[in-house]
Amino acid sequence: MLPVVALVGRPNVGKSTIFNCLTRTRDALVADLPGLTRDRKYGYARVGPRPCVVIDTGGLVEVTHGVERLMAEQTLKAVEEADRVLLIVDARAGCVPEDLHVADLLRRGGKTVLVVANKSESLDPEIAGVDFHQLGFGAPVAVSAAHAQGIEELLERALDGIAPDPETSEAETADSEEIRVAVVGRPNVGKSTLINRLLGEERLVTFDQPGTTRDAVFVPFERDGQRYTLIDTAGVRRRARVSDAVEKFSIVKALQAIDAAHVVIGVLDAHDTIAEQDASLLGLINEQGRALVIAVNKWDGIDPSQRDSIRDGVGLRLDFLAYAPVHYISARHGTGVGDLMGSVRMAFRAAMKELPTKDLNRALEQAVTMHQPPLVRGRRIKLRYAHQGGRNPPIVVIHGNQTQHVPDAYRRYLENHFRQTFRLKGTPMRVEFRTDDNPFSGKRNVLTPRQQRKRVRLIKNKRAGTGKR
Repeated sequence: MLPVVALVGRPNVGKSTIFNCLTRTRDALVADLPGLTRDRKYGYARVGPRPCVVIDTGGLVEVTHGVERLMAEQTLKAVEEADRVLLIVDARAGCVPEDLHVADLLRRGGKTVLVVANKSESLDPEIAGVDFHQLGFGAPVAVSAAHAQGIEELLERALDGIAPDPETSEAETADSEEIRVAVVGRPNVGKSTLINRLLGEERLVTFDQPGTTRDAVFVPFERDGQRYTLIDTAGVRRRARVSDAVEKFSIVKALQAIDAAHVVIGVLDAHDTIAEQDASLLGLINEQGRALVIAVNKWDGIDPSQRDSIRDGVGLRLDFLAYAPVHYISARHGTGVGDLMGSVRMAFRAAMKELPTKDLNRALEQAVTMHQPPLVRGRRIKLRYAHQGGRNPPIVVIHGNQTQHVPDAYRRYLENHFRQTFRLKGTPMRVEFRTDDNPFSGKRNVLTPRQQRKRVRLIKNKRAGTGKR
């Protein structure tokens, strides 16, 4: 599983800003609103060569009543979940009594702590951290989250000494004969019932008591000659409805299960409208690049007159997941479950498909012919050649000139064109651009003797006004 890093500190030291830098999102902006930092915020780090799960927490204060007490409890639970703890301090303010209080709490937890001196722009790194040696956690790391300075180095140092999980590091080269499938969704949508139906036995039992499925459960089985490993996860609810510590811990497990899977089955409840939490969870799966199959469960209890409106609602709210096949099933009665696994196999093959370079370049030429890239300052963007840059999800790397100016709309056009050309149903894909260096940049324009004589004649004729060549 991925390592977990918790961001801890007193209020207003920049924890949420560091979280946004690490995850390359703006999800932590809500932390500035009063009362909303009680809940922990989870995300995937997207900087540096090694992935991890990052937890943003509310500010710790010495007050032990009211909202502050709840914030402190949730922060300490995040520390329990974490493999590494980053103690965020303010380099400009220096070490204050609140920092000593936080350090004392972390010292009792027994976790490895790294002090991060934030807001250290325009300050000497050694001077910025000298006041924080008294915290007792070694030399601080000076960063500036507002200017994204030192963030990647911070993550490398935070993960130093944590051995990468073999299953995670070898995810791209795993045995193609086994497909890891994570089943995710909100509580009570029928995830465990679906797994039991696939297994053909009551292997998993779901209780309403929190903590029953806090760990991801790996269940191997074989169907039609294909080996699978199903990953059962706890239900993920909207943060405002989550109060139990065990249920919060399950969010980390669900994120790790998504990362460990080849294909994710997103389970929805046909009796409920597509909620924001559903779209957010499926969007996170899309961002992680995992192949996706959507299962709308409890379809047997829907009145036939309402089914068309439900289908329209699914297509409208999840239009950004048009590549994902949608199945309307009944996990309790088994309706449509067999077709679901067929889409899982199809999505897995698409995610792991090898795209020959010659076929990619032929597809690129067709795409450019049908719809050319836009002009940039009067010059046309030139896309010269393409090759595959990775799998799960498929990555196509395109080389050319001025590729840094390719608009997002044209990128999406190329993604859809490649997906249709290579029939990549069920998996997201990525198109990356590389700008080739000019091999003649910085070199003198050396002419051959014949070219020099021709150039002299042109200059003489131009001065004489004859126009002869």
